[in-house]
Amino acid sequence: MQNLYVLAATVAAYLIGSLSFAVIVSRAMGLNDPRSYGSGNPGATNVLRSGNKLAAILTLVFDALKGWLPVWLVARFGEPYGLGEGAVALVGLGAFLGHLWPVFFRFQGGKGVATAAGVLLAFNPWLGLATLLTWIIIAVFFRYSSLAAIVAAVFAPFYQMLIWGFDSIALAAAVMGVLLIWRHAPNIRKLLAGTESKLGQKSAGAKPAAKGKH
Repeated sequence: MQNLYVLAATVAAYLIGSLSFAVIVSRAMGLNDPRSYGSGNPGATNVLRSGNKLAAILTLVFDALKGWLPVWLVARFGEPYGLGEGAVALVGLGAFLGHLWPVFFRFQGGKGVATAAGVLLAFNPWLGLATLLTWIIIAVFFRYSSLAAIVAAVFAPFYQMLIWGFDSIALAAAVMGVLLIWRHAPNIRKLLAGTESKLGQKSAGAKPAAKGKH
């Protein structure tokens, strides 16, 4: 029965993670689909290229929340059902994988930065804050969201291992980090070529959608 609870919680987390808020928010606010301009990534950074800061903020908040909420629920209420640290780690991975390959959006998902941040904050607030601070420092100094995400993804599992030890949370953070870096492969090539877009740089194709084509 315990294994069934773990499976159910992980599947539920995946379905929550499959809600692509970049697309949902853009449609609700009359913007073009973020998969049709800029990097083509349905995430907050690409939505910001539309020039609509509110849409980008809402995307960021909801993408982070969908990673945080299922993990927090299992950590807070899962113990009576035998859902311990291992289940918490699996649920976090489920939400993250849902963002990368969302079942509701033809498995065309984002790169997972905000969702991973939400998962890490739910795993351990101090781990999440340390990782976010790493992202902020790199983003402020270099103005590349992709570079900040890659560096933060590398540091997150090491923070967990060095401070709290090697456990299922560290393993989940490492898996998310590897997948996040892999999803940023095109950005890495652009960084090396010097053609990567900087934070806040507007895309020419990021104009409001025509009526009836949301």
